[in-house]
Amino acid sequence: MKQSRAKVVSFDSEPLILVDEKDNVVGYDSKVACHQGHGQLHRAFSIFVFNRHNELLLQQRSVQKPLWPLYWSNSCCSHPRHGEGDLESAQRRLQEELCITGLPEFLYRFRYHASYGDIGAEHELCSVYIARSDAPVEVNASEIADWCYIAPETLDRELAENPERYTPWLKLEWPRLRKEFWSRLEAHG
Repeated sequence: MKQSRAKVVSFDSEPLILVDEKDNVVGYDSKVACHQGHGQLHRAFSIFVFNRHNELLLQQRSVQKPLWPLYWSNSCCSHPRHGEGDLESAQRRLQEELCITGLPEFLYRFRYHASYGDIGAEHELCSVYIARSDAPVEVNASEIADWCYIAPETLDRELAENPERYTPWLKLEWPRLRKEFWSRLEAHG
């Protein structure tokens, strides 16, 4: 049964961390400013939550999201805020979006840029994490429209056959996770 609650946990004014290509902090700006136009390079993270069957918790982004609303994406993604570390922010966001507690495991960091028409862009230095949880999921309806668990092979096929349904960062992160980190994920169980 899909449970949900609605609590606003993301704000246009929240201060994000601007960085250079080497992850040196160069300043701070509001979330809305970081995503306007071409976007400003800032820290972000993506978390892939797997259950004991190695199925991925996939979320459909809320219709309220200005960039990629109603697209399917990885379990949880967001930004560290000014004064907050990456791992600390990842743990906070798992709780805020999914009511999951746990300790995500860092895999890698990469830079990407993706435009969403004329509306704005993601320009992020993104840390990618994995986590395990079989806890009941209680999604935050202000962040997530829908969710499901999906088998890895099914997601591989979906991304090949229907890529337009998925966020650009998921399409970049998933193949690398499968190719370079799958054995680590299995050992993480």
